[in-house]
Amino acid sequence: IVFGLEDDAVNIVGRPVLPNWVQFFAETGGYDVEVIRDQRSLDDPDKPRLTYRYEVQGPRALDILNAVNEGGPLTTKFFNMGEITIAGCTARTLSHGMGGQQGLEIWGPVEDGPKVKAALIEAGAAHGMRLVGARAYAAAAAESGWVPSPLPAIYTGDQMKPYREWLGANSFEALSSLGGSYVSDNVEDYYLTPWDLDYGRVVKFDHDFIGRDALEAMAPGPHRRKMTLVWNPDDVAAIFRGLCDTDGLAPKHMEMPAAHYAAHPYDRVSVDGAMVGLSITPAYSPGERAWISLAVLEPEVAEPGTEVTVTWGEPDGGSSKPTVERHRQVEVRA
Repeated sequence: IVFGLEDDAVNIVGRPVLPNWVQFFAETGGYDVEVIRDQRSLDDPDKPRLTYRYEVQGPRALDILNAVNEGGPLTTKFFNMGEITIAGCTARTLSHGMGGQQGLEIWGPVEDGPKVKAALIEAGAAHGMRLVGARAYAAAAAESGWVPSPLPAIYTGDQMKPYREWLGANSFEALSSLGGSYVSDNVEDYYLTPWDLDYGRVVKFDHDFIGRDALEAMAPGPHRRKMTLVWNPDDVAAIFRGLCDTDGLAPKHMEMPAAHYAAHPYDRVSVDGAMVGLSITPAYSPGERAWISLAVLEPEVAEPGTEVTVTWGEPDGGSSKPTVERHRQVEVRA
């Protein structure tokens, strides 16, 4: 997300892929701009954070936020920015609503963070607010249809070589892992297009941008479609039951609520043995009481009610990634 803070200041928040791309052009394109990185603590433990960032989400989020707000009316129109004053501290807000109801993402100077958090917790006590974190967020991402981590299409081509060299060996892009039942020797097979991610509807050719010619040639299609797969509960139950089998290899463990064991998960989707797409975000949905995943499917099978098969687990007993135990593959109807 790109937040327009001032006429001459923006804040880019998300996976490192986009901030890295922007910083590369800022440093090499001859622009008169300054880039300040506010990395998460794990990425740079010796450098203190500049901002805090909290989210208040759920059916009573606005009750809590209105109770704690000392400023003017809150901006709650979806994906609009505003301000809130909590415990004497003014903060920026984004009406985000990842939980299916109205809620706010709140951020400000890191030194204000403890006071703001304490006030939110105190106000939330009367409304049953609970503190949750990234594990809860993962389920909401799958339910909302958001693909958080498509593989960046930077690993091939001479045009991208200067960028790859600029990134270095310790970058997110260099350290990221691929995982899942889909395996290809060609990394370009893992690249996804805007149409794969359902962003084709917002691609506009009324202005110049990097990659315009390539997208314009691609626009007529045909295109794969992003769909939600609902996994067969009996097949999922068999995976968990199989974890207790003592004969042979067990199925790949399914972490809850999100069964991601690589930065970029790609599982094979097939119909009658023929590959028809990729499953990319397996997660348990408490609201649906079901395991679901987002998938990118060929148009001929991308219709509600079509039964497909997801291959769960990696081939040949699993790869050498530290997150992968020895296991056997399992076919899951979806």
